[in-house]
Amino acid sequence: MTGTPPWLSATEQQAWRSFLRMRDRLTGRLTRELLTDSGLSAADYGVLVQLTDMPDGRQPVLELAKALEWEKSRTSHHVDRMAKRGLVAREESAEDRRVSFVLVTQAGRDAIAAAAPRHVAAVRRLVVDALTPAELAMLGQISDRILERLE
Repeated sequence: MTGTPPWLSATEQQAWRSFLRMRDRLTGRLTRELLTDSGLSAADYGVLVQLTDMPDGRQPVLELAKALEWEKSRTSHHVDRMAKRGLVAREESAEDRRVSFVLVTQAGRDAIAAAAPRHVAAVRRLVVDALTPAELAMLGQISDRILERLE
């Protein structure tokens, strides 16, 4: 890209800033409520959701990092902290010593099972119930379109 990109119009800037404020406030509120209600951080919850979505409850560290959009070092450090709390465990690959897996433990399954109903209730209260079905569908379409550009 050469030269200065076109500045945002007043309407574009208002929409962008409103989106940023909403994203930050929503993330902050959901994170605080999750921690207060369950003792899980948003990062803990994200890891547990990812692992419990796997049929065998395990995933290679690099794939987990990619799914969470984290660097490998952040993933490794966070997994280590969660392992100390008994929520996950590490397992080395029998086929390839360079590959290690993260697997959810029973304590991790219990933690997410306890946290999920209240977290889903908060998402419903703060987002889903604030929108009409058509607006919710549009939010999904907008999100998907932007995600496609990020791929």
